[in-house]
Amino acid sequence: MNETVLSIKSIEETVMLGKTIGQALSPNTVIALRGDLGAGKTTLTKGIGLALGVEETINSPTFTIMKVYKTKRSDVPYLYHLDVYRTKGSLSDFDLEEYFYLGGATVVEWADIIGDLLPADTLYLTIKILGETERKILLSGSDSALIEKIVQAFGGK
Repeated sequence: MNETVLSIKSIEETVMLGKTIGQALSPNTVIALRGDLGAGKTTLTKGIGLALGVEETINSPTFTIMKVYKTKRSDVPYLYHLDVYRTKGSLSDFDLEEYFYLGGATVVEWADIIGDLLPADTLYLTIKILGETERKILLSGSDSALIEKIVQAFGGK
C-alpha cells in the first residue's frame, strides 16, 4: 500500500485538494473518506464535485445514505456520494457496492463501516484534525500512479 501525507491549512485548501482529486479520477474510482465528525469529509467531496462539473449543492447524505450527482464529464458521468454512518455496515440491505461499478466516481464517508465491500483499488483519505482548519490527510491505496498524480497536481504539500 502506497501512502503520502498532505498538510492542509484552510477550508479552501481542503476544497482545492478535492478539486485535484476530482480532476484525476477515472471511471469506477472509489474514494474512501475516514475521519472524525467535522474533519472535512463533505468539504473534500464538494471539491471533487466542482472538478467534475456538478452543479447541484453537495451536502452530506447522512439521512438518505446516498446522493447521486450528474457531472459534466462524459467519462465519469455521475458522482455517487455515500454516507454510511447510519447503516449497519455491510450487513445493510442497500447493495451499495453496485454503485462502485457503474462508470461514475464514488465517495464514501465513514468508509470503514463498509470496508469489506470496498474494491481493492480504493483510494483512502484519512483526515486528522489538528486545529480549527488545519488537517493532516493521509492518502493511501494500491494505485501509486493516482496518488502521485494527486500529490504532484496539489503541489506536493
